[in-house]
Amino acid sequence: MFWFVVGIVTCLKLLLIPAYRSTDFEVHRNWLAITYRLPISKWYYENTSEWTLDYPPLFAWFEFILSLFAKLFDENMLKVENLNYQSSNTVLFQRLSVIISDLVYAYGTKEFCTYLSTSGLRKSSKWSSKWRSPVTILQILLFGNIGLMIVDHIHFQYNGFLFGILLISISKLFRVSFGPFIAMNQIPQVMSRLFPFKRGLCHAYWAPNFWAIYNAFDKATEVTFRKLGYSVAGNGTMTKGLVQDIYHSVLPNVTPKVTFALTVLSMLPCLLKLWRCPGNPLHFIRCLVICGLSSFLFGWHVHEKAILMSIIPLSLIAVIWQKEAQIFILLSVAGHYSLHPLLFNKFELPIKFLLILLHCVYTFTNLSFLFDEHRKHSLKLPLLTLSESLYVLGFLPLFLLDVLVIPVSGIDKKLPFLNLLLTSLYCSLGVCYCWFKYYSHFLTMSEINHKRKAR
Repeated sequence: MFWFVVGIVTCLKLLLIPAYRSTDFEVHRNWLAITYRLPISKWYYENTSEWTLDYPPLFAWFEFILSLFAKLFDENMLKVENLNYQSSNTVLFQRLSVIISDLVYAYGTKEFCTYLSTSGLRKSSKWSSKWRSPVTILQILLFGNIGLMIVDHIHFQYNGFLFGILLISISKLFRVSFGPFIAMNQIPQVMSRLFPFKRGLCHAYWAPNFWAIYNAFDKATEVTFRKLGYSVAGNGTMTKGLVQDIYHSVLPNVTPKVTFALTVLSMLPCLLKLWRCPGNPLHFIRCLVICGLSSFLFGWHVHEKAILMSIIPLSLIAVIWQKEAQIFILLSVAGHYSLHPLLFNKFELPIKFLLILLHCVYTFTNLSFLFDEHRKHSLKLPLLTLSESLYVLGFLPLFLLDVLVIPVSGIDKKLPFLNLLLTSLYCSLGVCYCWFKYYSHFLTMSEINHKRKAR
């Protein structure tokens, strides 16, 4: 059953080979060239292209291994000076490299599903149809994750490979990957690439986190004060759509130290809870989800794609406990919808809409089936409260506003980033809500009965 799911999803990925590609496609082509052509000592110094190598050494080694096969397709892609090179063989190789590297993710998925089926946490024998068993639903939720489909196989990245490493827990690789750079005294240079503090608090498209709400409130306050006749000393720079330092008009400016302090403080309660429950493996996953959300909400220059760092681990236990299923649904809808601005061409509009819609329908239908939950109100969705259901249904008018109302009315000519702001702000409300609700649930869980099925 598992390999059948992998085969179906892989076929869908193959159909997306000619789809839209973001600038990340050139980023990774350039990294292939850097790691293939240059000695290790120059990997983190090379700057011919603006897309410098700024991922950890483990990923740099991964690019180097890929480059050994890339030359069999088109060796010209491995020339550092060949900027924006996109031959048909280059596209084919890079797309296939993502698909093949997803086998690591498939293996990680299979390992956890094997654990789930043998641990007794959720027995699959009582379900007459294998397609409706917890293990199969988890396999589809993980390997068929719509966020990875959008980010990796259309937008273009290698997150599936990295999440595969997370799932199979091969952390010892990190010691090996950093070794040569420690020997060459290049750790400061590597760190300067991995932590780009000069890029500003937020990315050009704000990730749906706490700082999106903070920025929006600052901008709204500035506009209100100006309309009331009050003078505002500063002029906010966070709505220009640029990757740069952000300065607020009314609220205090935020520094990397502030984001670091908030991130650490927001993680401490769940880490202390985990410390008191060392023998509970599921609490480790819960803590991983919360820490991922904390870094996403309060971190510096967070990308919207980082929400997958919480959605994917949460899916591991969404098929076990009803409370996790409820929060997973909300986080999945808000997090995956926040990724749709990454695909901004008209050609991808029906693709992303159908992918997100199908994923939502599958998630709602099968998780509600697992927990025998049915709709009791015309507006209430399975597993969700009425207010949560209304929030989820609110994505439909938001989508219509984004793709129809704003472009047709011409508002986008005067306010070009309005649709991105609305998407980021609305999604951030859902993500913040999930973080708070799940955190509260985790901290109040019994330390003794960790197999409690919360309803």
